[in-house]
Amino acid sequence: MTYKLLIVDDSKLARMSAAKALNALYPDWTRVEAATADEAVAMGSRNSFDMALLDFNMPGRDGLELAAELKAANPSMPIAIVSANHQEEIVARANAIGATFLQKPLTQHALGTFLEAAVAQLQAANK
Repeated sequence: MTYKLLIVDDSKLARMSAAKALNALYPDWTRVEAATADEAVAMGSRNSFDMALLDFNMPGRDGLELAAELKAANPSMPIAIVSANHQEEIVARANAIGATFLQKPLTQHALGTFLEAAVAQLQAANK
C-alpha cells in the first residue's frame, strides 16, 4: 500500500534530504512539501495526508504547534517532530501530543524506523 507523507521544514535542504531518504525507502509513496506551518495547513485543506514529518524550528508557528493542530483534525495521524534541538522539554512536549521525536540530521535509518511504526499504526487503526 502507498501512503502520502507531509514534509514541513523551512530549510529546502532538509526537505530534499528527507525526500531522498523517503524515495530510497518507499519509492512509490507520495510526498507533499511545505516550508511553513501556514503553508502546510493551507495544503491540508486541499489534500489529506497519512503521516507528517515536521521541523520543530520554523518561522511563525513551530512544529509542535502544527502537530497539535494536525492531531486535532486527525488524531490517528502518525507525526514526527524533527529537530537538532534535543532538549528533554521538546521531546516531552512531542510525546505529550502523540508525536515521535527524531534528531537532526535525519538519517535514513531513523526515518525508516518511524515510517515502519507509522504504517503499523495506520494499519491497526484501519482494522
